[in-house]
Amino acid sequence: MGRIEETFAQLKQNNHKALIPFITAGDPNMDTTEKIIATLVDAGADLIELGVPFSDPMADGPTIQAASERALAAGATLDSVLDLVERVRSFSQVPIVLMGYYNPVFCYGLERFAARAAQAGVDGLLLVDLPSEEREELHIHLKPKGIHLITLLAPTTPPDRAAQLLKQAQGFVYYVSMTGVTGTSKVDGSAIESQVVQLRELSPVPVAVGFGITTEQDAAAIARFSDAVVVGSALVKVIQQHAESPRLQEEVRRFVAELKQGVSRATDLQ
Repeated sequence: MGRIEETFAQLKQNNHKALIPFITAGDPNMDTTEKIIATLVDAGADLIELGVPFSDPMADGPTIQAASERALAAGATLDSVLDLVERVRSFSQVPIVLMGYYNPVFCYGLERFAARAAQAGVDGLLLVDLPSEEREELHIHLKPKGIHLITLLAPTTPPDRAAQLLKQAQGFVYYVSMTGVTGTSKVDGSAIESQVVQLRELSPVPVAVGFGITTEQDAAAIARFSDAVVVGSALVKVIQQHAESPRLQEEVRRFVAELKQGVSRATDLQ
């Protein structure tokens, strides 16, 4: 098993759910991002989604778009993101999933990217704009390297298509809790619970839910019926607000620890 499988297997054995924080690599700079990752792990993150900055992040709301702009202005590149993951591997084996868009990977070269990502210690890749019908040209390079291409599903995904997509699911499934871009609305657990429960019954891998989760209470409510909770924009806002402050790591730790408490309470709500 890879790091993702091992992590979820251990959580399941202990009747726990996963917390997956998202941050943008290079916001405000790569050195600070490396320290933030260490803080996330220390605060209870089970996996980490690391955003690859891109100049046209069409699926992201204003918060993560601004984070990408700051990271690119600070000199972030796909190479520097992979170098960052490699440095993280010197102190942590936390599963890391790169999240972003197909263009940077395509321009880098699919085979070259797969080899470099594996060398760095990347566990998964989630490309929000890569249609499943076109995934194979990338998957054939990732699979031999043990890098999972994460499947993305949404409330608007027809049941027949969802069932088909689940057949190719690896690592975990990312279920988008609502339509639209990230960070613009608040999640309504009651509106998606039945769909997530059905997906978990069909899915060969764990199901993570993201978009609109901003508080400890949100995390607890979603973790009750999912395998994992993804928090992005709310955490990116914390980083933005305290980027120039010596309290940055303390504020990140506090926020993530609160989310972890919510996720840990999920078993009590079941």
